Amino acid sequence: MSNTTTFSLHIEKAKESRLSTVDFTDLPFGKTFTDHMFYCDFIDGAWQQPKIVPYQAMTIDPSARVFHYGQAVFEGMKAYKDEDGNAFLFRPEENFNRINKSAARLAMPEFPKAYFFEGLTTLLDMDKDWIKPGVGNSLYIRPFVIATDSAIAAAPSENYRFMIICSPAKAYYKGTVKVLIAEKYSRSANGGVGFAKAAGNYAAQFYPTRLAQEKGYQQVIWTDADTHTLLEEAGTMNVFFRINDTLITAPVSDRILDGVTRKSLIQLAKDNDLDCEVRPIKVDEIVEASKNGTLKEIFGAGTAAVISPISAFEYKDEMHELPEINDASYSSVLKSKMLAIQHNLAEDKNGWRYEI
Repeated sequence: MSNTTTFSLHIEKAKESRLSTVDFTDLPFGKTFTDHMFYCDFIDGAWQQPKIVPYQAMTIDPSARVFHYGQAVFEGMKAYKDEDGNAFLFRPEENFNRINKSAARLAMPEFPKAYFFEGLTTLLDMDKDWIKPGVGNSLYIRPFVIATDSAIAAAPSENYRFMIICSPAKAYYKGTVKVLIAEKYSRSANGGVGFAKAAGNYAAQFYPTRLAQEKGYQQVIWTDADTHTLLEEAGTMNVFFRINDTLITAPVSDRILDGVTRKSLIQLAKDNDLDCEVRPIKVDEIVEASKNGTLKEIFGAGTAAVISPISAFEYKDEMHELPEINDASYSSVLKSKMLAIQHNLAEDKNGWRYEI
């Protein structure tokens, strides 16, 4: 299903840019989009001519299988610009590999690497002025694939659309976050699609997250579906715990997303001589560490948020506050180091930057 037609990128430029109408000091996340978008259709067993066109609404049949059976996967990436006007991606091959891994799990065709990188870099070059310099500024990039077959039979689609849209962004979460540790609901299960960035994974989180928000929490830390004793992810992010001077995060599995930010933070911790363990983490271990004062930090990690410190958590109706560490925290140190690499302000020892 990975066949392609002859590669030729069709480009149609917007007649006028909307850039001057955007207030970059006030950007709600994911609501403003750049002038152009990329798309490519999978028809008759092959990917067709990829296209970049002005950002616009599209027409899709009400019977498209994406609406009925949820065949949809996506990625989250960012582009950054340094003070000299050079633009960079951060580890884009990881996102390319993961969207194809997600697609395969949902019986969708993998997307060709040449189409992905040529389309992405051309799109970003065309909309380069939307990438603003300065630490904290970025261009959020959303590749996604949807099933477009006009049929409601319960079967994989035969036709698909791969798209990339872009949105200028600042911080996703502002300040610290309070979370509720899940005791009933689960994000994913063994043998399921938790490791994939499937749209339905996120839809299923919305209801228990809303219940947590009604209690005054911003997010949920998910536990394993079997026993609800193992800590897995925080909302839409991977999660790290610091006990004394050791960082701990759960291993990836069928249930846990192999986050690009997660694996980068693990490597940065090693590069900076910080102890980091990748192992199962029990809820009781974290509760006990909070009670005896050895739990120093919890933070979420993801592309949109980068790092989001957690100030408190609730479990079994008991609130646990975390100490304030400020500039000495591992979360602030690692976030600063990652942002410096992404914005070309520090040496990139691991070869993560990808210049556009």
